[in-house]
Amino acid sequence: MNTKALLIIPIAVVMTVLLLTCEGAVKEGDSKPVVRVGSEVLKEDDLNEVLPSDINKEDSAALADEYINRWVRNKLFLNQAESNLTDEEKDVSQMLDEYRTSLLVNKYQQKMLEQKYSPLLNKEEIEQYYKEMQDNFKLQENIIKGLLIKVPLDAPGQSDIRRWCRTADPESLVALENYSLQNARMYNVFLDSWIPFQRINANLPEPVRNEERFLKYNRYYETTDKQSRYFLLVTDYELIGSTAPLSFVEERIKAILLNKKRGEFLKTLEKELYEEALQKKTINFY
Repeated sequence: MNTKALLIIPIAVVMTVLLLTCEGAVKEGDSKPVVRVGSEVLKEDDLNEVLPSDINKEDSAALADEYINRWVRNKLFLNQAESNLTDEEKDVSQMLDEYRTSLLVNKYQQKMLEQKYSPLLNKEEIEQYYKEMQDNFKLQENIIKGLLIKVPLDAPGQSDIRRWCRTADPESLVALENYSLQNARMYNVFLDSWIPFQRINANLPEPVRNEERFLKYNRYYETTDKQSRYFLLVTDYELIGSTAPLSFVEERIKAILLNKKRGEFLKTLEKELYEEALQKKTINFY
């Protein structure tokens, strides 16, 4: 079968299974089915769990289509495997046990590593690594500090919001917070932490297309949709290609430094566990 034919199959299958789904009864309160392959059903709740909540509708729809197609293909291959493999070939219990053991051991090792060494990583060590490796911390996305407020179109005191946003002094920020607690449908504050601009852009009714140009020329931005007005205050920004601020990559640096200590730590941990097991007679050689 050629590649072109393989690409056509999922579409035909989706159309068929959707028709089968429509024929089946859906119990009251159940999540709505999206697609069925044999006895396996993908429901809306399952789909929502794997889709990010901070992306726009177009990207969400594209990701949903991709996930559905992948789910259908996997179920088709699984059905073929179940039908064509022998019982012996389908017996993967040992492999699953080994995989489970590996996952749990790795999780435990990582947990112990973070508990023991993470508190020992001092600020100076993190800053030193950041200075030495700055070329490795170039931004792959635009990041900002600021706040985003969403209020109903008929919300009171909107001229005050504009004034507080443009002033952006401590008193104005407190006033904005007090106002938002009573009137805002959304109040997203990130004045002290960097976040990707894309995350904020996804919440605007009309996403900004040219992020770099927008950030260079807009510290205050206001827009509306049919029901709400949006007020965006940008207090600081960094563009793609510039060196990421230390605070934005600090957790990444901690993970790198911890990983450097991993080998030595695991040897020590293994020795301690072994000696303790011998003392408690958990290990018995015959």
